[in-house]
This record gives sequence, C-alpha cells and structure tokens, in this order.
Amino acid sequence: MRPIFEPHQSMRVVWRPFIFSRRLLKVENCNATVSELLIPLAWITVTQKLRKVPDIFFWGQRKRFSTMPEIEANKRDSELFSPPSDVRGMMKLDRTAFKKTVTIPVLKVRKEIVSRVMRSLKRVALQRPGIKRVIEDPEDEENRLIMLDPYKMFTCDSFEKAELSTLKQLNVSPQISKYSLELTYDNFKSEEILRAVLPKGQDVISGFSRVGHIAHLNLRDHQLPFKHLIGQVMIDKNPGITSAVNKINNIDNTYRNFQMEVLSGEENMLTKVRENNYTYEFDFSKVYWNPRLSTEHSRITELLKPGDVLFDVFAGVGPFAVPAAKKNCTVFANDLNPESHKWLLHNCKLNKVDKKVKVFNLDGKDFLQGPVREELMQQLALPKERKHSVHIVMNLPAKAIEFLCAFKSLLDGQPCSSDLLPIVHCYSFSKDVNPAKDVQQQAGAVLGISLEACSSVHLVRNVAPNKEMLCITFQIPASILYKNQTINLEYGEDPPLKRQKTDNVFSEGNTQIASNT
Repeated sequence: MRPIFEPHQSMRVVWRPFIFSRRLLKVENCNATVSELLIPLAWITVTQKLRKVPDIFFWGQRKRFSTMPEIEANKRDSELFSPPSDVRGMMKLDRTAFKKTVTIPVLKVRKEIVSRVMRSLKRVALQRPGIKRVIEDPEDEENRLIMLDPYKMFTCDSFEKAELSTLKQLNVSPQISKYSLELTYDNFKSEEILRAVLPKGQDVISGFSRVGHIAHLNLRDHQLPFKHLIGQVMIDKNPGITSAVNKINNIDNTYRNFQMEVLSGEENMLTKVRENNYTYEFDFSKVYWNPRLSTEHSRITELLKPGDVLFDVFAGVGPFAVPAAKKNCTVFANDLNPESHKWLLHNCKLNKVDKKVKVFNLDGKDFLQGPVREELMQQLALPKERKHSVHIVMNLPAKAIEFLCAFKSLLDGQPCSSDLLPIVHCYSFSKDVNPAKDVQQQAGAVLGISLEACSSVHLVRNVAPNKEMLCITFQIPASILYKNQTINLEYGEDPPLKRQKTDNVFSEGNTQIASNT
C-alpha cells in the first residue's frame, strides 16, 4: 500500500505485513536538519492523530511508534478472531461458513527444546480453542513452530528481557516469522460466533445455567429468531451439554416450575447434578432447581449443628434437607409439587439420609399448622438440657412471606425459654431502593410487629436489574407464636407488664442470629 503523500526522504514509512490490521503502523524517525523539517501538512496531521489514539504509545529512546496490544485487547480480538462477516443474520447453523485465514507470528525452535521454550513463553503463546500452539515446520522436520499471540508479538522487540534471555541461553533466534492459519468453526468461542451472527449491536448470550447435561437459557426477544442456532452453539461449545432449553414463561408459584422449549439437542430432561458434594437427580422440566443457589444452600447448612431440628417448608428436591440430614440434624421436609416430593424421597435415598428425613407432600400452610406444630410442641416440652435449636427454612421467594401468618397463635400453653424459640429463614424478592428494610417491613406487616430491630437480612443474589433475592432471619417472638399472648405494636412484643422477659427474648435472639450470620 502506498501512502497518500510523499514523505520527506529522511522519513521511512513501513507498513507491517500482517494482514489482520492496517493500524500496525511503524514509523522510524531519522535525524533531520532544520531545512528538512518542512514536512507536508498531511504527515503532521497523521502524526498528531496517532499521538491521540489511546492504544499507541511512543518509545522515546528509539523514537519509534508501535502498537500497545494490552490496551483495548477485546476490541482487537473481535477484529482478528471473529468469524467472516457474511455469517451475519444466519438462522440455521452452517459450520462450513466460518472458515477464515489469518496471519499470525510464529517462532522457529528445535524440536528437542520445545517444552523448555514453551515454559518461558507462556505470556505470548497463542491461546485459541482447538488450535495447537506447537506445529511442525513444513520447511524443516527438525524444527517446530510455536504459535504466538498476534496482539503481543510484532517483532523480536516484543519479547521481554527474561524471555530473550531464555532464548539466548537455548540458542534460539528471536526472529519472528509469519504463518497463515486457517480458522474454522471449532476455533471460535461461542460469544464470538453469536456476536457475528446476531444483529450488530445486540446483546449476545454470555452465560447460562448448567443443570447436569442441560443448558438453561433465558433468551431475550431479539434473540428468539436465532434460538435454535443459539442452542446448537451452546451444545457445540460446552462439553457435556447435550440439550439446550429456553424458559418460555415465569415460574409457576404453585409448583415452582416453568414451561420450557427444547432449542436443540436431546429432549431428555432427567438429569443428575452434583452440588456441595451431594448428588441430586430429577426431571428438570417438572421441578425447580437453580444452580445459582449453591452458596446459599451451603450457608444455611453451616448455621446448623448436629442434633438441631430443621423444618424445610418448600423443600424442592432436597438441597437444604439432604445436607442438613448428613449433618445429623432431624429434618422435616415438605413440598406441594408431587414431582418434587417424588424426587425428594429419591434423593434422600440416593444420599443415604432417608432414615433421617421425614418427607411430606402438603401445602406450606398445612405443613406449618400440622407436622411443624406437632413437632414444636414435643420439642419445646423436652427438658432444657436436651433441647437443640429449631430452624425453619421458607425458600419460596415470590410468596414465602405470606405464609408467616401461619405462625400466629400456632402453639398452646406457656411460652418456652426465649433461647429455644424457632429461628426462621424466610426468602423474598425486593425491587425497593432499600431491599433489606423493605423485606423487614413486609415480614413485619404479616406478623403485625416490627422486625427491624430483631432480625438480620442476607443478600442472596441479584435476580434481575433492580431486583434482589434476600433472606430475612429472625426468632419468632413468643407473643406471636403462643395463643392468648397480647402484642404491643409499639414495641413489637409483649405488653409493658411482661416487657422485662420479652426484652430478654429479643436481646438473646439478636445475639444468636448475629452470631449465626
């Protein structure tokens, strides 16, 4: 390519030969006399613009412009390692359309020292899916070619001092050669393929939930015309994934599952997952499972001590119940969904805790007012030295707070000691600017008391923009749990005649909850 102007003879303009970027401009400046400094205006404009480009810097001592590959690496990566432009708008996946030839730098090395050289060139070695970093030299069978990162290597000057020192010790010439590399569909990442196929400027799929062999996607409207292609790409690019599905409606609040469409791959929804060293099997199309809750399942389990009692009101397939039982807790697990109930029983046997878990198939309110009430009456009647902590987990974020009303006047008789009152872990969603306070107020409104001074709130995860999932933890006040107890709304506790005892309840409750979370 010829420049658009004739530079002064003291200036040499060299266009680097790599075909992947014409921005790789190298200018060598020789010493110039005053009379020679009458450089054409066009050249002055070019150099001024070059100095303003953020990814180009000036090496003062050598007086040389060179590209700085670390800056805007993602942008350049999309230029070289992006599929051909004519795949834009592709609806049906055609893998043969993704062939592309690029020129990359390589280093010639004797085959017997390749491994030693590679150890010193980890920084600059090419890393692309399906591409060998060391190949045979077509011109000399005694040599090998080491593929180098074209965004880090331009000339031998691109090597760092330590790298050059190693090459010198091994008697390897740092001279860089060019190699034409053919890229195919196998060499592109899933996001590169989708970015090339989907309309320009549109969001691409950057991740998904993996449930065993199933990739669970939540596609946006602009991605739906390409849904089958997206599903196939996810299967191709993620080993072990054999099915890709898309959620086509919101979670059904009754059974906590949703309708899904198989985008590509097999339609088998029976899957097996491993979470926190426990194994779960279920039909993903008929139950609720969210791999993003793994940390939360572990957090609650860590709060439990051997011998504690756990009531899991919305147990699903057992991610709280199984670990708790393995920890030698007494577990009562319930789920209204018959499929969840079936797989809950199965997973208890699978993890060899079926003798430690009592499983129910009831509505949450019926479970609280039936089995939970009966067991609480027995547990709280035991001698104090034989009693353990009681935890109640309510993981149904869309509606769990509504079920708190079941605790009102749940028990008969005299209130137990404050440190024996059940600890509730109730999950909820919030879109409020202060989600923790919002959840406290929601729960307090159902119970008819204030929980802001006697509860803790844990942020579980961000569900969507401006939507958080949280867990509020508190001890149920005796004034709520027992019949014939009067509530003082101002204090959220028993009336003034009994305040001293109730104050101790909240004080002890706060201390215990704070230490647990």
